[in-house]
Amino acid sequence: MKRYFRRKILIYALTFLIAVTVDWMIPRFMPGNPILNLLSRSGATHAESTQVMYTYLTKAFGLDLPVWKQYLNFWVALFHGDFGISIYLFPKPVAKVIAEALPYDIGLLIPAILLSWIAGNAFGAVAARTKRLDNTILPIGYIISATPYMWLGIVLSWAFAIVLKIFPYSGAYSYSLVPTWSWLFIWDVLKHWFLPFASLFIVMFGGWAIGMRNMIIYELEADYAHYLQALGAPKRMVRNYAFRNALLPQLSGLALQLGTIVAGAMATEIVFAYPGIGYLILMAIQNQDYFLLQGCFFFIIVGVLLANFLIDIIFIIVDPRTRKGMTGGAA
Repeated sequence: MKRYFRRKILIYALTFLIAVTVDWMIPRFMPGNPILNLLSRSGATHAESTQVMYTYLTKAFGLDLPVWKQYLNFWVALFHGDFGISIYLFPKPVAKVIAEALPYDIGLLIPAILLSWIAGNAFGAVAARTKRLDNTILPIGYIISATPYMWLGIVLSWAFAIVLKIFPYSGAYSYSLVPTWSWLFIWDVLKHWFLPFASLFIVMFGGWAIGMRNMIIYELEADYAHYLQALGAPKRMVRNYAFRNALLPQLSGLALQLGTIVAGAMATEIVFAYPGIGYLILMAIQNQDYFLLQGCFFFIIVGVLLANFLIDIIFIIVDPRTRKGMTGGAA
């Protein structure tokens, strides 16, 4: 088992190195000049002063150095926890920008992912053994799971925010309020949160339900299920075994979904102007903000790698076949 984990850690370290290098390269292949973009937003018009500011900012951001030195400086700063200064929100540090956006992603995506996973798996398990439910309601799940988040968000926003005027259609809270721990502010945040949450929950629910339904039907047709039935095992026991085996790939999907939580739900956040990391990525791309884009992608890389490592641990705990394979017992 120690050899297994050593090999896994080596693979993850190599993946981290390659992924972060690609993360550093991607913004630099983008067209445009981030310093010129920053100066254009500042409203500078005098040619001489603009040139002085351009030279100063280029040097301040380290963009005047050779590419190889920029790359080395990037790694040195990274290991010191320094992600640089945001060009889009100059002079705010990238770490602070991400730290302010992360709570919105966590508050939006964790409930949407966990509740849709629980409800979708329960519904899919029931549908797999209830023919009437499977033939009538579940086809709706195929439509829901194929619905784009952005389109559903627009429909919900139009119906409940513009037509019915029940919920607000943009932002995380009303701009007339100051963030406090008062009930008025919390209630306002919940009203802004509901429509983005609903658009994510509905689509995710359909996907989890279909996945669980298909996996249980597959497991009930497996050889071990027919063998247990031939031995006279109760149907409840066979279904329990099928459910446990069907749950393994769903656990993998859950861990990967949680791993990408720091990426935010870009399409949903754009529709509702919700200030999460997905929305920041769009702003960073539009403003050629190298450092903000690198910071956002870095957290996505770390999240996905941790999620994959978590999947390995979960499979060792819940699947005896994995443990037996690691100790050579499957031979």
